[in-house]
Amino acid sequence: MAAAMNRVDEIRNRVILGEFGVKNVHTTDFPGNYPGYDDTWDMQKFQKNFRIDIVHLDENNMEFDMVGIDAAIANAFRRILLAEVPTMAIEKVFIYNNTSIVQDEVLAHRLGLIPIKADPRLFEYRNTGKEEGSEIDTIQLQLKIKCSRNPRASKDSSDPQELYLNHMVYSRDIKWVPIGNQADVFADSRIGPVLDDILIAQLRPGHELDIVMHCVKGIGKKVAKVVDSRLDTCSREVLRHDDLKNLVKLGRVRDHFIFTVESTGILPPDVLVTEAIKVLMAKCQRFLSELDSCGME
Repeated sequence: MAAAMNRVDEIRNRVILGEFGVKNVHTTDFPGNYPGYDDTWDMQKFQKNFRIDIVHLDENNMEFDMVGIDAAIANAFRRILLAEVPTMAIEKVFIYNNTSIVQDEVLAHRLGLIPIKADPRLFEYRNTGKEEGSEIDTIQLQLKIKCSRNPRASKDSSDPQELYLNHMVYSRDIKWVPIGNQADVFADSRIGPVLDDILIAQLRPGHELDIVMHCVKGIGKKVAKVVDSRLDTCSREVLRHDDLKNLVKLGRVRDHFIFTVESTGILPPDVLVTEAIKVLMAKCQRFLSELDSCGME
C-alpha cells in the first residue's frame, strides 16, 4: 500500500525524464483522480503555494522561476510572451527612390526587421482599413541618404571608407518625423531604432535612398525570446549505460517552470512579463464573460 501511495505521489509531483522520452507530463490534479487526495482547486491554497522567484534581471534579460502553477497556464504565458505582447514595428515602407543594388522588396524586408524604440502602451491600434495614420496610432520614420565621392580622398587610396561619403547605410540614418503633436508629447523620448549599428545597405557614388516608413502597434512580432535554458542542463548521459540506467531516476518538479526572457530593447524584460500577465488576465476575463453570457441564454 505504501509503495502504491509513493507511486501516486511521484505521478502527482514529478515529471520523469526517460532515455527516449518524458513521462507524467499530463495534468492529473483534478478532483477524484486519486483516492485519498482532495485535489479540488482552492484559491487560498494557490496563493500560498504560487510564487515567482527572480534569479536575474538587467536591461535586456530576465530569468525567473514560476512555482506552483499548472503546466497549461505556464505554457499559455510562454506563448503570450512570444506572440501577443504588443509592440511598435515598421509595417509600411514607401520607397520614393532607390538606386542602390538592393531590390525594393529586400530593402523593405530589412527595414521591417529593425526593432523600433517606442513604448506601445502610449499608442492605439490603427483601425482596419485606415489608410492615413495619425499621431495616436502611427510613427513616421524617414531614411534619406545619398552616396558621393570624398573630394579629400587620396588619389592612391582604394579604401571605400576614405573614397566615399555615406556609402554605408546604418539604422542610425533613420530619422523620426513627428506627426501632429508627437514632438511635444514625446519630447523626452528617443523614438527610433533600438540599435544604431544595424547595416541596411552599401552604396556607391550616385546611389540614393529616399524612404518613408510607418510604424504601427501590433502583436506577433516576437519581441521576446523565451527558452528553458536551465531546464535543458539536465544530462541524460547516465541513461546510456546499461549498468547504471536502472539505478538512477531523473525527474523534475511538475509545477516548477524556469523562464528566460530576452528583450530586443523595445521594452525592458520585466515590462514584457507584466504586459504578458495583463494579456493572460484579459483572456481569462473574456472567457468568464462568455460563460456568463451562455448561462443567461
